[in-house]
Amino acid sequence: MSQKILIKTLSYPLLTSGVIMIILGVRWIINPEPWLLDEIANVEKLGISFNDLFEAEVNKTLPSYLKQIYEFFGLWVVIIGLFITNYSLPVKIVKKDIAIPLLSIFFFLVISGLFFGYKLIPNSHFIYLGWMQMITFLISLLSFYKLESIKNGTM
Repeated sequence: MSQKILIKTLSYPLLTSGVIMIILGVRWIINPEPWLLDEIANVEKLGISFNDLFEAEVNKTLPSYLKQIYEFFGLWVVIIGLFITNYSLPVKIVKKDIAIPLLSIFFFLVISGLFFGYKLIPNSHFIYLGWMQMITFLISLLSFYKLESIKNGTM
């Protein structure tokens, strides 16, 4: 495989994951009821529907509080997506001192996301997103190792 293709298969999967994170973050920020984006898993975890939860007088301000929490969460997801996208650009990720930390942190992000997803919200559709991110990580990691072996003349 040529170096050009390996650089693309190192960069593009991570770029795609970064862009997806930006889109997801923006969705959490702009959605008027972001807790409904994963309603099935949330209702299962709560053991009560959101309508019933919000109906109680004591919980009348809960929707605005949840909206605020989700907006802040969405902001952090956008920021993480921007970092991943920025450092995944082909011109940057070919540098070993950028690729290794980025791949390591991305791996930690994916593994911890899957762990907490299965632990806290096992019926969430975000579990599938986690596995797709794992596939993008593995493609990028293999491309990185192949690129390094070409650079070192061991391939």
